Parts: sequence; C-alpha cells; structure tokens
Amino acid sequence: MCDAPPMIVVFDAELWVWDARRGETWTFVSLPQDISEEIREITDGPRRGFGAVRVQVGIGGSKWKTSIFPDSKRGAYVLPVKKAVRKAEGIEEGDVAKVTVELIDL
Repeated sequence: MCDAPPMIVVFDAELWVWDARRGETWTFVSLPQDISEEIREITDGPRRGFGAVRVQVGIGGSKWKTSIFPDSKRGAYVLPVKKAVRKAEGIEEGDVAKVTVELIDL
C-alpha cells in the first residue's frame, strides 16, 4: 500500500458483452479513457495477471470487489459486471449504469 489518498471515480457507462464469449454472456463496462490513463500512471509497475488492478465497485445498491483489466482494443480498462449484480439492479447489455470504482491494494 502507498500513502496516496484512495482513487475513487464515478462515471456512466454502457454495458456490453465480450464478443469472444457471447455464449457465456460475460458482461462489462469500459472505464473512460482519461480515467484509464490516470490508473495506468498510478499503478505503473508489476501488476497481477493480465495487468489486473483490484477495485471495489458500486452500481446502484450493489457493491463488490473485483479487478479491472486493460483492453488494448478499447484503449481503456474494462470492468466485469457479474450476473447477480445485473439481476439485482435490473440492467443488461445496452443499458447505461452509474458506476463507482475505487482502487484498492495499491
């Protein structure tokens, strides 16, 4: 852990399904590119598998811990939104959700 204050960002994002796994409906939101660049700068150095960054997330009344992953195709980090959250919040592919992301384990 570093002594930097926690990074918490709030943004609106559209839910989308990863094309390579459409049959399994892996659903994500993309973080804005400017926020993704700031995260890259803060987390520069060795990362977890696939360049993952641990985060705490909130959508509506749902909160959980997961990881965000860099996606070179989108030029941004992507955040998986699990089925239980989508069901609890009544959201699906194509919907726009207000997302809160806090970086943890820096």
